[in-house]
Amino acid sequence: MLVPALAAAALAAPAQADPAASCAGLAGLAIPAAVIGLPTSGGTVTSAQVTGTYCQVDAALHPVDPAAPDIRMRVALPAEWNGKALMFGGGGYNGTIPNVAGNVPFGPVGGPTPLARGYAMFASDSGHQASPAHVPATSLDGSFGVNDEAVRNFSGDALKKTRDAAMFLIAERYSARPSHSYFAGGSTGGREALAVAQRWPADFDGVISAYPAWNAASLDLFFGYEAQVLSQPGAFPNPAKQTLLYRSVIQACDGLDGLRDGVISNEPGCRFDPRSLRCPDGADTGDTCLSDAQIRAVKAISSPLRWNYHLDSGERGYPGFPFLSGAAMTTPLLGMGTVAPTTPMPTAAGYGVQFWDQWVRYFVTRDPGFDALSVDPRHPGPWRERIAELAGLQDVNNPDLSRFARAGGKLLLLHGTADELVSHRSTADYFERVERTLGKRATDAFARFYLIPGANHANVSAAFPAAWDSLTALENWAEHREAPVDPVVTDATTGRARPLCEYPAWPRYRGGDPAAAASFTCTG
Repeated sequence: MLVPALAAAALAAPAQADPAASCAGLAGLAIPAAVIGLPTSGGTVTSAQVTGTYCQVDAALHPVDPAAPDIRMRVALPAEWNGKALMFGGGGYNGTIPNVAGNVPFGPVGGPTPLARGYAMFASDSGHQASPAHVPATSLDGSFGVNDEAVRNFSGDALKKTRDAAMFLIAERYSARPSHSYFAGGSTGGREALAVAQRWPADFDGVISAYPAWNAASLDLFFGYEAQVLSQPGAFPNPAKQTLLYRSVIQACDGLDGLRDGVISNEPGCRFDPRSLRCPDGADTGDTCLSDAQIRAVKAISSPLRWNYHLDSGERGYPGFPFLSGAAMTTPLLGMGTVAPTTPMPTAAGYGVQFWDQWVRYFVTRDPGFDALSVDPRHPGPWRERIAELAGLQDVNNPDLSRFARAGGKLLLLHGTADELVSHRSTADYFERVERTLGKRATDAFARFYLIPGANHANVSAAFPAAWDSLTALENWAEHREAPVDPVVTDATTGRARPLCEYPAWPRYRGGDPAAAASFTCTG
């Protein structure tokens, strides 16, 4: 798949005699446009310096459109290279370079990071620079959406451009190319992991895709629907009511897996009716109940959304969020937020509705002053054609991964069932499409999909903050043909363990130590 190279040969590069000098010598290096597989104006290494045990190389890849921003990228080149490379995906609207010294999504706690294991690491900001002043997070800054090339870069083109430039820089540093290359990302980075597997199937030997926002434009449409639902008079459940709902769902469904441990493993079997929390006469009488308007809002967000117009990606809906079947609503900022959506959009509103606000103002209408709540995702009127076009760019929904499989690529797909920002139901839909397209046997030869009960988006205040050494599992599969067998996921906070069950199975308690994975069996 990639040009073979022995790690020993890589370490024998002449520059090893003076690592600091060889690192600094990369500064100012031109990156030819010819080495990049998509159109650019080439690139330049803007700085190169030794940082601890590695050489940090920063570079800018220049656009074709002079009005578009650069792609800013970073490569970490360890002094003791293992002969391999790993690219990290971003998050949200990107705009910043991920921490190349960090870990993979849902990665193990306490062990060495990929960089510490000797990987040459690289990542980019996806082709634009978020404003540091953007509140509450730079990853919510969608202002780059006014430029076509920046949108294409964010939608996927920057992945290829960054990868090819990184391969050039790695070869310059070590006089060798990686023997194996991998990609890991979550959320937007999970979408990017699927994008590289679909669009450039020979570029990576394996990818880790966690909680992927693969149908990004379709998700934005659902966020717009959520914004309209929650903005209705009296419909928004405040944080106290969100906590009431969460605790009520846990009380009703926690024991369905045979153990009361704060985690709903049998999420498909959970059927909570929010009407059990109805206030007297349906009026909002306080934080100990839900009004009729709030019950309708919660049920709407928990249900699928369909639209009756064509998107260029072909998507026709979004499956909704599992608020009524076990979502851990302990982080209102990622779910519903702490205040209702309004115009202008409050920074304390949920992340999803803020995504919609940015998308409408900068991607769709390209009018920063536009009222995003005035656009109905089900009936977008004059914006229908533009929304359809954006879906064709942003939805990474081609389930035919046969080229990736034929090239020897391996896919590890992970999603927590308590995710409030990207629905695990959507990832299940994607995986089922892959199985229908390629067949179950062919899919099983190169892909695994694991749902993790209690895990949520990026492990933020999760009931079960997941930790698993997926990178070693991917290495063993891609390099030694050893597929994962009975993997175990650990609670990063408590150390309790559960079997990592292949979809659609979930872990049922069968007796014994409730903190031991051996006390559970995958069922369903």
